[in-house]
Amino acid sequence: MTFNPNARLDPGQISDRRGMLGGRGGLAIGGGGLGIALLLIYTLLGGNPNDLGGVLEPGAVVGPESSAIATDCQTGQDANERDDCRILGYVNSIQAYWSDAFVASGETYQPSDTVLFSGITSSGCGTASAATGPFYCPPDALIYIDLDFFAELRSRFGAQGGSLAQGYVVAHEYGHHVQDLLGVLQGGVGGSGAGSQAVRIELQADCFAGVWANHAASTGFLEPLTEAQIADALDAAAAVGDDRIQEATQGQVNPDSWTHGSSAQRQEWFRTGYGTGDPAACDTFDADL
Repeated sequence: MTFNPNARLDPGQISDRRGMLGGRGGLAIGGGGLGIALLLIYTLLGGNPNDLGGVLEPGAVVGPESSAIATDCQTGQDANERDDCRILGYVNSIQAYWSDAFVASGETYQPSDTVLFSGITSSGCGTASAATGPFYCPPDALIYIDLDFFAELRSRFGAQGGSLAQGYVVAHEYGHHVQDLLGVLQGGVGGSGAGSQAVRIELQADCFAGVWANHAASTGFLEPLTEAQIADALDAAAAVGDDRIQEATQGQVNPDSWTHGSSAQRQEWFRTGYGTGDPAACDTFDADL
């Protein structure tokens, strides 16, 4: 069991758009379609669709948001039994940690909602689809997740899955929100390559995810994490390493085109955050990658 069954969940941190019609025309670049696999690789666990410019068509249409989360996800026990409630539980825990961490440093944390959607929806970065994978959008300061991604993570990229694999994904995206609040994202993602600004940004978000994991039980939402659960998080981090994705999709590895870091790097920085529990240990920008 991962969540404290008696924990009270706050559904106000989730916007539920699942099953609603949205978008017009889908995804296009230069007049032609962008393959789902390529876009998924680009945005997987942190890529910002806004960086693709005209690839994502703005102006998707969505209906009013659903209240299913509010009625169905009320306790930690619900989070132990349902995927959508589990995501809500992680969102609550992650934001509880960062709120306390900001207060401890004399700052004020600004919460960010997570948008659950299915198929397609609008975002401040353009149209989001299931193909984009989870992402944080700086213009509207929201996180977007299609729950079908977690099945894709297992079937397409070979991750073992597990509850904390989901927690790692959510915590990574909130790591980007923290970066946004700290001004880290103001200079842009910084190109590609093994030592690029883009890779350093992603690895810091992995480290921030590890920091949250270190403090997860202290937020009151989760029970103490087990070694098996941490192993699931590390396995998910490895599954979305640039080298592993390139090998699986292209048959070769090209570090010059990396935007997120290798499997080993992503695991290393998650371990750094988890082992220290200190956001100050996540200085990937001065580190020798």
